[in-house]
Amino acid sequence: MIGDKVNTKEKHTRAATAIYERIGEHIRAGTTFTVAGQSGAGKSEVAHELARLLDEAGLKTVVFQQDDYFFFPPKTNHNRRVDDIGWVGTQEVNLALLDEHMDAFKNSANRVLEKPLVIFEEDRMITENVDFTPFRAMIAEGTYTTLLKNADWRVFIDRDYYDTYEDRRERGREKLDEFSEKIMKIEDAIISRHKGRANIVVKKDFSIEIVETTAE
Repeated sequence: MIGDKVNTKEKHTRAATAIYERIGEHIRAGTTFTVAGQSGAGKSEVAHELARLLDEAGLKTVVFQQDDYFFFPPKTNHNRRVDDIGWVGTQEVNLALLDEHMDAFKNSANRVLEKPLVIFEEDRMITENVDFTPFRAMIAEGTYTTLLKNADWRVFIDRDYYDTYEDRRERGREKLDEFSEKIMKIEDAIISRHKGRANIVVKKDFSIEIVETTAE
């Protein structure tokens, strides 16, 4: 997404480093990851730090953002939520398309893929072509990405809307009002059910727990 802010801190680097150190021996060309959690949990930061470590290890990594796969651009989607708060949830996102693109990364002979791209400030969506040829790993980061079927490793950042308040305030991407907190609570109720699908859990203090020792 054009216009997104990635504010990496030591805690994000620490979590990404711990992930890499624990599972590095299992990572091969074609490996796919998801990084999921609540808004403001640190998904983008952990994903980009993990990508950096993989790049340094010779596995050049492409990062896809779930934000590009919403059916509507951010401000339009917010207005739809205002009109009907029942719109909040996985139905806002074309997860099937993102999963299809992850499958294409792993299995398709066609290495050039057309994907959606959000221009945040202009509240509009365009498309871009991504050439997978130079990449050896893929990370999809976003709220609901634990649901993607084509991920080898699923990272879940276990922080709720109370834990993420200061991070969201600092990022300044959404208003921190009563309505936004109501959305956070709805999302948290949905996301908490996805934790059991993850094989790597990032705890509140950004230490990690490996739930499964090998990729699915």
